[in-house]
Amino acid sequence: MATDVKAVADPDRAAYLLDAQTKAFKLFEEIGKDLIRPGVSEKDISNEIHELGAKRHGIRTHWHKRVIRSGPNTLKPYQENPPDRTIEPDDILFVDLGPVFEAWEADFGRTFVLGDDPIKQKLRDSLDPVWKAVKARYQENPDMTGGQLYDIACETAKEYGWEFGGQIAGHLVGSFPHERIPNDRITLYITKGNDTQMSLPDADGKKRHWILEIHLVDRERQIGGFMEQLLTVD
Repeated sequence: MATDVKAVADPDRAAYLLDAQTKAFKLFEEIGKDLIRPGVSEKDISNEIHELGAKRHGIRTHWHKRVIRSGPNTLKPYQENPPDRTIEPDDILFVDLGPVFEAWEADFGRTFVLGDDPIKQKLRDSLDPVWKAVKARYQENPDMTGGQLYDIACETAKEYGWEFGGQIAGHLVGSFPHERIPNDRITLYITKGNDTQMSLPDADGKKRHWILEIHLVDRERQIGGFMEQLLTVD
């Protein structure tokens, strides 16, 4: 019997979201092992991910577009659609997916480096500590606004020697489809100008859950890296 997601209590909602993320993590392990390679296009990898997810993980729905960016395309934020590009032997690339597992959304992003370029490796390896540092600041004050956390993400990126590349540093996540307001790119996002406390409950009085995303870029070298996962569930 399908779960009535509206009736799920707050602690169980968190558990469902964490389970969806765990499944996404396993999917990404397979992507990194089997699909990330030079000589194929971003579109090819996107199609292969769709096939892998459907055949081996039962994924029928992605709540947002599949994003595979390589080389200079890694500078582009989510809302842009740069031209398709072929992966090169010494590339950096990232994958950003929003698979839905049994009506619960995951949003997961990771960066991969082909070859041994030390700057690209440093960029990739900076993502996790920046993400954790921003999360730690959020945990000190969960009542902060989305705008405040966005500023923290930008400051932390700079402290690690990078520029923050996106106009948002995260967003709401939940059951599919999660809470949305038409044409609203502010209040449900971790972004500049959002003066709403992130701890406020949703329209049904339930705890909102957030994704934290980190997009680091080096515009001079034309490279970027990306990481995202659940902020409010451990």
